[in-house]
Amino acid sequence: MKRSYVLLGFCIWVMFIAKAQIVTTNPAFPIEGKAVTLIFDAAQGTAGLKGYTGDVYAHTGVITDQSEKESDWRYASDWNVNVAKYKMTSLGNNKWELNITPDVRSYYGVPAGEKILKMAFVFRSSDGKKEGKDTGGKDIFVDIHETGLTVRFDQPSGIATLNSGETLAMKASASMVADMKLFVGNEPIATQSNVKEITAEHTFLQAGNFEIRVEASIGGQTETATRTVNVLGETVQAPLPANVRPGINYLSIHEATLVLQAPKKKTVHVVGDFNDWKLSPEYQLKQDGEFFWITLSGLEREKEYAFQYVVDGTIYIADPYADKVLDPWNDSYIPSTVYPDLKPYPTGKAEGIVSVLQTGQTPYQWQITDFKKPDRNQLMVYEMHIRDFTSEHSFNAAKDKLPYLKQLGINAIELMPVNEFEGNSSWGYNPSFYFAVDKYYGTKNDMRAFVDECHQQGIAVIIDLVLNHSFGQSPFYLLYREADGTPSADNPWYNQKSNIPNAALQWGYDFNHQSTYTRALVDSVAGFWMKEYKVDGFRYDFTKGFSNTSQDTWANKYDAERIANLKRMSSEIWKRNSDAYVIIEHLTEGTTEEKELGEAGIMLWRNMNHAYCESAMGWPDNSNFSGLYGGTSNMPVNSLMGYMESHDEERTSFKAWKWGIESIKGGEASANPTTDNNLENRMKQLATNAAFFFTVPGPKMIWQFGELGYDYSINSNSDGTVVDDNGAYRTDPKPLRWDYLENSARKELYNVYSKLMDLRLSYPELFSPDVIFSWKVSGNTNWNNGRFITITSGDKRVVVVGNFTAVPGNYSVTFPQTGTWYDLMDENATLNVTSTTQSVLVPANEFRLYTNFKPALTGIEETVVDSASLQVYYDSNLDELVINTKAVWVEIYSVNGMMVQRQKNVSSLGLSVLPSGQYVARIKGNKGKVESCKIIK
Repeated sequence: MKRSYVLLGFCIWVMFIAKAQIVTTNPAFPIEGKAVTLIFDAAQGTAGLKGYTGDVYAHTGVITDQSEKESDWRYASDWNVNVAKYKMTSLGNNKWELNITPDVRSYYGVPAGEKILKMAFVFRSSDGKKEGKDTGGKDIFVDIHETGLTVRFDQPSGIATLNSGETLAMKASASMVADMKLFVGNEPIATQSNVKEITAEHTFLQAGNFEIRVEASIGGQTETATRTVNVLGETVQAPLPANVRPGINYLSIHEATLVLQAPKKKTVHVVGDFNDWKLSPEYQLKQDGEFFWITLSGLEREKEYAFQYVVDGTIYIADPYADKVLDPWNDSYIPSTVYPDLKPYPTGKAEGIVSVLQTGQTPYQWQITDFKKPDRNQLMVYEMHIRDFTSEHSFNAAKDKLPYLKQLGINAIELMPVNEFEGNSSWGYNPSFYFAVDKYYGTKNDMRAFVDECHQQGIAVIIDLVLNHSFGQSPFYLLYREADGTPSADNPWYNQKSNIPNAALQWGYDFNHQSTYTRALVDSVAGFWMKEYKVDGFRYDFTKGFSNTSQDTWANKYDAERIANLKRMSSEIWKRNSDAYVIIEHLTEGTTEEKELGEAGIMLWRNMNHAYCESAMGWPDNSNFSGLYGGTSNMPVNSLMGYMESHDEERTSFKAWKWGIESIKGGEASANPTTDNNLENRMKQLATNAAFFFTVPGPKMIWQFGELGYDYSINSNSDGTVVDDNGAYRTDPKPLRWDYLENSARKELYNVYSKLMDLRLSYPELFSPDVIFSWKVSGNTNWNNGRFITITSGDKRVVVVGNFTAVPGNYSVTFPQTGTWYDLMDENATLNVTSTTQSVLVPANEFRLYTNFKPALTGIEETVVDSASLQVYYDSNLDELVINTKAVWVEIYSVNGMMVQRQKNVSSLGLSVLPSGQYVARIKGNKGKVESCKIIK
């Protein structure tokens, strides 16, 4: 009989033999039915445990015939759980021993009938902070062999890469004495009888892709193993074609030019579906300085081709500028309902992330091409995490909920990172590909349709970009790295280490923002998303890291280099789009840098979570709101993107439920915050918080579901039953509670948010930078006697009175003028002010907002430019929607975004079938314009 062990050239397991460099085993050919002694050399591979003298444990499992992929370890030990059977014995000199007894199957607990293919290892320190892996940060694997004759290559241990004219040394071993032969292609180059190993050398004179093979034979049984040898030729020098840039350049429906920027590299090949993933001279890229390029012809229109670059014969990367990539570890878990007909990963042919090109793509047909962005002073931003906003975790599902946000009063959405990041379920702050939409949320056109629909409803779209760091899947990192996994000194994009000494402010690999390469990348990313997806601006994560200046522990000291980098980045954005929003998470101590950046037109995140959490809990200490307003914090008024909550902060409602005063807190020591003790008081306190938030001039941001008093902790697990204050579940999915809308107390909080935002949007002059604004919102000083806001703009006046205590307050309020004042929250209530100082009774946990004019907050809300031809209003007497022309269609949505009524070709629509409540109507006119109208029945 004859069995062939083909070790595919692009598969990880070509390096999984028991070899001397990283691990050795006894026996040399482990089988599942016997014990194995494994010795790990901590000085090899990434050398992460080199010189370590503490306890070392093996994180280990097996790859079986039931594993879906190489990353699918089965029967694995728990990471960071120190169990005696996985503890290594130190042999000295960086050598560590592990005894796998009584046999491999028993040790791992693999049931009978499941075939074990390999053992998998990562070695770690007892605290999990140090780890030993194979070169390049790969896992370590050891093949499990069948009983009897087996043969393998010891040298080369994986893909061999040579230059033309170089000699390759080969060595192969058999598990038994046998007759052995070595071949290059079909040409035998060495033969030996009755041996357990064979060696030979061969000089490769021509460039190309070659297979070497070893055969071992005993009594008619022959076993084989193969290796791939890539022989590199000289790179042809040729000028870069005109009008191309790094990435995929589509020339026609059948041609594409690929360009890779790779300074100091010598050769680049492309492998993919178009050449059966084989490295060959025909697919070697030409070189022009630091750019390598090739034009692919004869491509089939609209067909997707997966491909990778092979740099210097050993580095396999996807195109860093690709707008779609395939992931061997995570794509299979993306539902077809989110991403239909996703191209399968080329399993068995490629290793790691691959890029995708497709000529002749049908351009997306934008419905809105001239969107007018909301004024930055009036931005009401909703920070959204697509994964946790709907059960479908998709752009399409989020798009269907836009009427809910429109009715709330939102005019901008800030999406947490949506470019490809590592894994599927993530916050997205571990980016890998900056030009590709993460497929876990949907297709490229799904993202475009989401933006398009937002623009139709008058909502801007801002995306969160993470350009302080990236992680191990980034091609920019993979091109230049050391054996221990750190970026190499000649990496054009990354620093070898962060300039910030505090490990709490270090993530992944640190971008070098002084590098012209990084600056070009930053500018390209912004330009791409504005052009291809029509996004309206960016929020940049952790901009304190955008510098190489040696920093203090929390990176707070003044840094002129950092300021220059951020100003340069912003100016490049504004060259491409003059009214784009630029928002940064800077959060330095003091305001010296932030003021300078604010004066340059940049908006800065202003974290007021602590103060608003204190007031939500009913505690006066440390509840001073004054830092929210530029005028009381030494900042330009319109420069602060203030927030009570963000993705990074604990939820105000949770803290109120958990630690509030007696009349506010939930009242049970449970990790599941669904108990309704004091719920109404709690929601009222949050509403009073909102009144002292939205009435402050300057842009504002809320975290998703804050408007419903979402009270699961940021540190809760996925079902909300456990809260780990150490952050074990911090980035996990959180319970989805759209049913909160059915609770009257929570719905009333939503209504307060909506009305406050409506006031801002209806009367922007009251919240502009030049209004006369004053407030009394310090800690204990203004707590028991009420907190106050006064706003003056022209002849309009606003007075806000807040009672954050548990008892009614009869407060002395200063009004700018006497006369009739109107209660915003009660359209039928007025206050006759006979003296500029007058007592006002405010119930516990509540507020009053008075205006010296009767606000008109309902009616037509224009969502497109120049829409005078389409007029819509709700006639409450007739209980119908009236349109001045025949509409193509009319859709009525409930407050939670569900469509409840739809009709085509109408000029009016009766609404008597709908119960009392609030709705949003969307009307498409015969010229394609779409309007929104708020309806209150």
